[in-house]
Amino acid sequence: MSMAERLNQDMKAAMKNKEKEKLWVIRMAKASLQNEAIKLGQDSLSEEEELTVLAREVKQRKDSLHEFKEAGRDDLVEQLYREIDILQAYMPEQLSEDKLEQIVQETISEVGATSKQDMGKVMSAIMPKVKGKADGSQVNKLVLKNLS
Repeated sequence: MSMAERLNQDMKAAMKNKEKEKLWVIRMAKASLQNEAIKLGQDSLSEEEELTVLAREVKQRKDSLHEFKEAGRDDLVEQLYREIDILQAYMPEQLSEDKLEQIVQETISEVGATSKQDMGKVMSAIMPKVKGKADGSQVNKLVLKNLS
């Protein structure tokens, strides 16, 4: 089942169950997917493109979390946590710290990286492998740790 079909199915269920917040988040996700398809001039997105859009939505919320916490807006922080939880249901399972560490070490060996100057090569080789399954900043920290 494609992401769009799954979102439509869940949207109908949310309407029937009167889950306003879930319905709102699903509609927003569908709109983001549609906007991306229009921007790319396509009728529909590939699974990888859909994951990219959803990962971007999750990342935006996580960035907003930091801002709202600093501003003391606990009501908005709670809302964002709920939105992130809803969106995470459509993302692939996140890699464990150990598995991610293993992928980083393997990739460093593959590209023959030896110093922090090789960071770009390593990151460009890793990110396609972990797309949607790990946060880029977490990957970045692990690569830096392994290259120093």
